[in-house]
Amino acid sequence: MQFHLNGFKPGDPDISEPAGQGAAPLADALPGEVDILIVGSGPTGLTLATQLAAFPDLRTCIVEQKPGPLRLGQADGIACRTVEMFEAFDFSQRVLKEAYWVNETSFWKPDDAQRDQIVRSGRIQDTEDGLSEFPHVILNQARVHDFYLDVMRNAPSRLEPHYSRRLLDLAVAESPAGGAPTHPVTARFERTDPGHEGQVETVRARFAVGCDGAHSAVRKSLGRALHGESANQAWGVMDVLAVTDFPDIRIKSAIHSASEGSVLIIPREGGYLVRLYIELDKLNENERVASRQITSDRLIAAAQRILRPYTLDVKEVAWWSVYEIGQRLCDKFDDVPEQEEHARLPRVFIAGDACHTHSPKAGQGMNVSMQDGFNLGWKLAAVLRGQSTPQILHTYSKERQTVAKELIDFDREFAKMFSAAPKDPSRDDSEGIDPAEFQRYFVKQGRFTAGTETRYYPSVISAEPTHQELARGLVIGMRFHSAPVIRLADAKPMHLGHAVKADGRWRVFAFADAADPAAPSAAIGELCRFLAESSQSPIRKYTPAGADVDAVIDVRAVFQQGHRALALEAMPAFLQPRKGRYGLIDYEKMFCPDLKGGQDIFDLRGIDRRRGCVVIVRPDQYVAHVLPLDAHAELAGFFDGFMVEAG
Repeated sequence: MQFHLNGFKPGDPDISEPAGQGAAPLADALPGEVDILIVGSGPTGLTLATQLAAFPDLRTCIVEQKPGPLRLGQADGIACRTVEMFEAFDFSQRVLKEAYWVNETSFWKPDDAQRDQIVRSGRIQDTEDGLSEFPHVILNQARVHDFYLDVMRNAPSRLEPHYSRRLLDLAVAESPAGGAPTHPVTARFERTDPGHEGQVETVRARFAVGCDGAHSAVRKSLGRALHGESANQAWGVMDVLAVTDFPDIRIKSAIHSASEGSVLIIPREGGYLVRLYIELDKLNENERVASRQITSDRLIAAAQRILRPYTLDVKEVAWWSVYEIGQRLCDKFDDVPEQEEHARLPRVFIAGDACHTHSPKAGQGMNVSMQDGFNLGWKLAAVLRGQSTPQILHTYSKERQTVAKELIDFDREFAKMFSAAPKDPSRDDSEGIDPAEFQRYFVKQGRFTAGTETRYYPSVISAEPTHQELARGLVIGMRFHSAPVIRLADAKPMHLGHAVKADGRWRVFAFADAADPAAPSAAIGELCRFLAESSQSPIRKYTPAGADVDAVIDVRAVFQQGHRALALEAMPAFLQPRKGRYGLIDYEKMFCPDLKGGQDIFDLRGIDRRRGCVVIVRPDQYVAHVLPLDAHAELAGFFDGFMVEAG
């Protein structure tokens, strides 16, 4: 797509003026009691709210201090793993249509012959082949918000944020002798919208989540703080429409000058807009960047000096800001002290910038923050709907705090290398960084920045890797790495991972052995009979009476044979379940390798062809367990560890 040609305009590029202002903010009073209260409608809060909007039996309320939806956002980098998550929410294609695709990255250094000018030192593929079916893309944060809001409005609960509410205080009631209160969290909000200024509203909730940014009032109410340090380095960032002879202006470019600092160029969506991250002066100890009174003209001048011998004529500044590099982390992401976890359940959580902050240049902030919301949403829903024991809520802080710590360690090193002056090859005593070393570091960390290296360690919902050799490419604790398949019933080519939607359900993928799946003694048939008939089957134990058979755990099978070699009518009846009021057959449970395309999922993901395997996938797309096809008791035991039997 191309847009912004005649000036920057926020919003949906498919909507012509004067439309596209979005839904009017809710003017209704806040509900008195809710199941989940979300404070903050940034990307973290909206990810969480969109997940919870899928459950009409849960009452969710999302509250925002700003007067309406975001029109211009700061964040713009969307990692491959995040687009995979967007696919689960069914708006990945909207993102891909509008976004700039980061296909390559170029590196620029001082010219050895003329140190006050820059030359290209390298150009590489941005992400390695096969890392994800989706690219690394760039899109304004406000558009991501728009997509989430659209899904929320169309979800069963028809959820909308309440704007113009400032959190005054939040408290959690202690459990009285007679038992715990049903809605122990109390939050008070002050309205700031015209006609209601100063009105105070009180909401009681079963759980609350602070997604209210680095200055989080929810975090402060818990007595928690962000710990870390500042690098005492100022940077500017601006989105501009400009005319330039710099040849890589539509390529992501990392530029180190000899003495004027560094610039990171990020082309933006629409074909014309570009973002510049511009290194500014070092700050003194305890000095704040605001005291420098930096202007947009100063940022432009700095970029022009760094880009020499190329010119940069800025025609319009769509947005700009200045910031300080700093990495800070909260020691826990909920309200329960570590020593009390055995006796207390968390009632208040913090997510996103409320519990971890870092520099924006690695493009990780919004991505990691949204994954916080995705990690927590299905757990809250499972507990509130009586499907899982409340103990799974302890895993949120454990899993996401570890990820945030890894991000901050990476960001500290990446920011340090980016701000370092390049070495002068003509001087033996020259300090600084070798540009080739920076490029090697960028390549080495490619999987991390793509978001695909996150790994959750063993817990009640992430098993030990006892049988990992059965599926070496589907690592327990890491995201389910999708691969092409052919759906058996209609020969549709698709990605297997796209069957995992953000609906709170667990997935069980049964990868069959090489035997004929229609044979009476086939292992896949034995597994289906166990799941359909045994009293120990997690399907029978945890699916509510009257619900569809896949309402809680969705079982699908992948066969080794080509799709034309199998007869649909000979496949196990369990894989053709009858659902809904009419008992219609669901034909979308069985898949075969994409043999015509030469991308056999068994080879791509290292699945043992002789034995096959079972891969259990969490509702947030992470692999929870890998088991032999005949390990029926182990399969049941895994779910028995945290699921609540249906009444």
